[in-house]
Amino acid sequence: MERLPTGIPVLDRELDGGLPAGSVVTLKADPASQSELFLNTFAGVRESLYLTTVRSAGAVESGLSASSVETGDPVVETVDGEDPIESVRTYLPSIPDDGTVIVDSTEPLENADPVRYRSLLTDLGDRVVETEATAVLHALKRGGERSRNRLATEQVADVVFDLRTVVTGTAIENRLAVPKFRGGAALEEPVKLKLTDTVSVDTSRDIA
Repeated sequence: MERLPTGIPVLDRELDGGLPAGSVVTLKADPASQSELFLNTFAGVRESLYLTTVRSAGAVESGLSASSVETGDPVVETVDGEDPIESVRTYLPSIPDDGTVIVDSTEPLENADPVRYRSLLTDLGDRVVETEATAVLHALKRGGERSRNRLATEQVADVVFDLRTVVTGTAIENRLAVPKFRGGAALEEPVKLKLTDTVSVDTSRDIA
């Protein structure tokens, strides 16, 4: 199966070249983390459609322009807050062949009717398989709570990235776990990453 690079070398090495074409990826992260670096990087690897459900399209475009990573020239669209499910559905035909579609973030969609949300996830999955693209669902964590349909988001995903950010004293530690990987091997251990203006390997030693 063709692998599509993520644009993050350490991750591509760990995943044997990247993500299988036609994959739906869920990126779980704390709202205060640097997870947008991942989205910016994914958007720059190939032709991309960036659907924003919370921020305005202008805010996303400004963030992409200011980013230190190579973000390419993604098409950024604002999802209608009145009916986000139907709004995202109207953009499915615009997902580029061999490209990437980013949904940032999933929470407004996960708060919708479960039947409609699951139907959207099915159609999204079918569309990325048809186009041999990759879908990235940015799923923010909310402490111990789950969004109404978060379980469905994780079940449908072919790959789950779990970004774990821990602040201890003056140090910030980021580790990326890949607990789920259909069509490949999940990572045995989280990868320690350095998230500054780019995503790189953290070579500092752990202090017990």
